[in-house]
Amino acid sequence: MRLYGFWRSTATWRVRIALAHKGIPYEYVPVHLTREGGEQHRAPFRALNPMRHVPVLELEAGGRTHRLAESMAILEFLEERVPAPRLLPTDPLLRARSRQLAQIVVSGIQPLQNTKVQHWVKTELHGDAAAWAQHWIRLGLEALEPLTAETAGTFSIGDEVSFADVCLVPQMSFATRFGVDVSQYPTLFAIENACAALPAFAVAHSDQQPDAELAL
Repeated sequence: MRLYGFWRSTATWRVRIALAHKGIPYEYVPVHLTREGGEQHRAPFRALNPMRHVPVLELEAGGRTHRLAESMAILEFLEERVPAPRLLPTDPLLRARSRQLAQIVVSGIQPLQNTKVQHWVKTELHGDAAAWAQHWIRLGLEALEPLTAETAGTFSIGDEVSFADVCLVPQMSFATRFGVDVSQYPTLFAIENACAALPAFAVAHSDQQPDAELAL
């Protein structure tokens, strides 16, 4: 199994957490998203994913090579393929809530802050890309805080790690990097700290990746 990704990509980060949580071995293949215009735009990677996004999970099954893209699709696949330790609760309503909280990050925040959007805001619209990102991050976290508080224990859904946490932790790191004070979201902040103590989250952290860069 191969994971194509970028160390600081929050979408790739989610998949790294899930793989580590489930103890699934994989080969990591770095794809630099910013150097020389971005490797994701070159023909070799476009052949893997025409959307030119990371992550891409590549695996062999039934004598064929299969590739999956989009982090939530990959998380769902991993949950079905390796159901234990689980990342979704057994209760149907809580399973749906875990997915809801995850989708707030995946659909409601991250697409508006990602590298290509920031680049467009800066170069084509001549706007403040950082201010743009901060606006959408704050809007999303302001919604996520009370919704998460309804079901939170140690983690977003009670006391077991779920999709919601897998998506939350990379988002909180991104928010901090862009100058958003995440301590103003006490439920989310506490969950982030609880997750940081878990080995799967520690090994999946962006700073621990082989392609991590100390200065950009």
